[in-house]
Amino acid sequence: MYLTVRDATKTYGTFTALDRVSIEIEKGEFVCLLGPSGCGKTTLLRLIAGLTDLDGGEITLEGATLSDLPTRKRGFGIVFQSYSLFPNMTVAENIGYGLKIRGAPKDEVATRVKELLALVKLPQVADNLPGQLSGGQQQRIALARAIAVDPRVLLLDEPLSALDAKVRATLRDEIRQVQRSLGIPTLMVTHDQEEALALADKIICMNHGVVVQAGTPEDLYHRPATRFVAEFMGISNLLPASEIEQHFPDLLTTRPSSDEPYLACIRPEQIGVTPAKDGTATVRSISFLGNLRRLEVDSPAGPLLVETHGGNACRAGDRVNLSIEPQACTWVIDDAAQPETAPA
Repeated sequence: MYLTVRDATKTYGTFTALDRVSIEIEKGEFVCLLGPSGCGKTTLLRLIAGLTDLDGGEITLEGATLSDLPTRKRGFGIVFQSYSLFPNMTVAENIGYGLKIRGAPKDEVATRVKELLALVKLPQVADNLPGQLSGGQQQRIALARAIAVDPRVLLLDEPLSALDAKVRATLRDEIRQVQRSLGIPTLMVTHDQEEALALADKIICMNHGVVVQAGTPEDLYHRPATRFVAEFMGISNLLPASEIEQHFPDLLTTRPSSDEPYLACIRPEQIGVTPAKDGTATVRSISFLGNLRRLEVDSPAGPLLVETHGGNACRAGDRVNLSIEPQACTWVIDDAAQPETAPA
């Protein structure tokens, strides 16, 4: 494994920010640390960067420990939410700064800066000052500066959260393209599940200072392990086993044989809806969302959200029948019913 964190622990007084966290990043992999504010994801990134000291555990890169290495010697590129560009330097000077302090020849720096400006699609702004650029442009330059020195790992701390939705979506795609083309192992902190789903090879979902689940975007969306992950990774219908047994008994065939407090997790798009005058459910409301419609349905098992594509003929007040395939149901542990493993 390329970058490994084992049992990382960090406390601030009586507050446990990280509680024996372990993660792994392979070479060339794009990994997202995902979770709500205060879950420990930024603390973990700062520990890896060397900006914060470990209280326990170990961080290694290609088998070598990083514990005694200061930030400047770890060879990492870091991009923050706030851009952190030097305001009195031109764009070209900002991008070339890391190479310059390493003693690279001027012509080599100039060539590299030109290449990177083309890579981030801003060849025309080399002589501008950061204050003359938009937020999205400044973040592109911050990215170019971070990768100018061929970093061993790229660390991104919520780099898109200060941007508006349209710019964020565009820059998200460009970051992924740049990362793929260069093959730089990348760790990105985000609280946006859509961002993580779109970017990551692997998502590490955190809460209360621990890793709740790690896996591919498909794993966490279609096979969440806990109620927290199911709810954080999108919209879910969560039903207790008693309601499933009474109204959708076929789904019980997939329930794990365990005493854990399980809930049935069914995504809205996995519920079939068919208009029927004698249907067992009633459409309460319909929201038009462009390429899909989201229905609020009152069913015998309780209120459910259903998403349909195309010209579904249902209207508010219509009676409908609902269908769910057993393989569409994932059973998740109701961690909301369990004691927390670390302070909030």
